Amino acid sequence: MDERNKLDVIDEDLYEEIDDDELLEILEQERQKVIEKEKAEKEKPTKRPFPKWAFWMIASAMFLNVIAIFPQTFSIPAIEFLVTSAKLSVDPVIDEYQESVVVVSAGNSKGTGFSISPEGTIITNHHVIEDEKVISIAFPEEGLFAAEIVATYPSIDLAVLQVDGNELPFLELAKETTFESDEHIHFIGNPLRFNGIANQGNIIGYTDLKSWEQQVLMLDAPIYRGNSGSPVINQNGKVIGVIFATLKHDEHGKVGLAVPVDYYYQALEE
Repeated sequence: MDERNKLDVIDEDLYEEIDDDELLEILEQERQKVIEKEKAEKEKPTKRPFPKWAFWMIASAMFLNVIAIFPQTFSIPAIEFLVTSAKLSVDPVIDEYQESVVVVSAGNSKGTGFSISPEGTIITNHHVIEDEKVISIAFPEEGLFAAEIVATYPSIDLAVLQVDGNELPFLELAKETTFESDEHIHFIGNPLRFNGIANQGNIIGYTDLKSWEQQVLMLDAPIYRGNSGSPVINQNGKVIGVIFATLKHDEHGKVGLAVPVDYYYQALEE
């Protein structure tokens, strides 16, 4: 298999070796940015202020990662996406999306999935649950569920799971994958030991992979290990794709890759 097209790839150049003092300085700078943002929002009564709970969530998560990850390397951009996620989560629409995005735990593998029905039908990547028998699903609000594999589609790296639930939050799939060039999207996942991280990007278009028969979506978006199975949500609130990997592209640099929702429908028909 082409080295460029491995699943769930994180390029090594995303990481930088930094010592404790340097990382703490970066964390303090980001904390100050959040404080300044909060003050600025308070001066604008027409807009909803940045909540203190979101800041403390960021601060606590960052502190825990300082303890947990050293002496391992730490991705500097990861600090930025925590702040971005907290800002996006203030939007009640994004907050509602997050309720439907789950943590998929299968053996030593952890990825992302999302509910597509109130009865607990879950879509994730096939490589997240491959060869695993015991799988658990964690909803942000509803808690932990045991999951059963009901369908796998290895050729398009998708899997369908089922939990025993009722009136669970869910995201609506688009009827087809349609988009305009550079269209803005949101995605939510569980990257780098964090859960429920919301982020944003743009659709570049379709691209060919040597290991795939069909084209996949290429995204200009900050995607990390653990985002496998994250829903790509368009401006109408519909899921148009499922993130499964990253790729070093000759023209666009590091990009995200997503399975178009059309392929899921085609698999169901077959």
